Amino acid sequence: EMSGRPEAMREMVANMTHGGRIAMLGLPAEEFAVDWSKIVTSMITVKGIYGREMFETWYAMMVLLEGGLDLSPVITNRYGFRDFEAAFDEAATGRCGKIILDWTA
Repeated sequence: EMSGRPEAMREMVANMTHGGRIAMLGLPAEEFAVDWSKIVTSMITVKGIYGREMFETWYAMMVLLEGGLDLSPVITNRYGFRDFEAAFDEAATGRCGKIILDWTA
């Protein structure tokens, strides 16, 4: 989970399979509640990832993408790279999903 959004974490926990694993890379803006009963009874592992270990998660994500994982539902907006300030302003609101900066535009 890279957004750090409480809603994303809660939805992930609610939809996680028994014995599933969650890697937390996003930093939440503040503390938030999660359903610990679901995490415990479903034997879900939650692991914080930071620093060098982050590279290993990128390699794992490449395997998922090459296997056909569709990330388009989490992309909420696209900006040309020259509009980076507007993109960062939108991201700072915390009311969006992933924003793509298009370096070809």
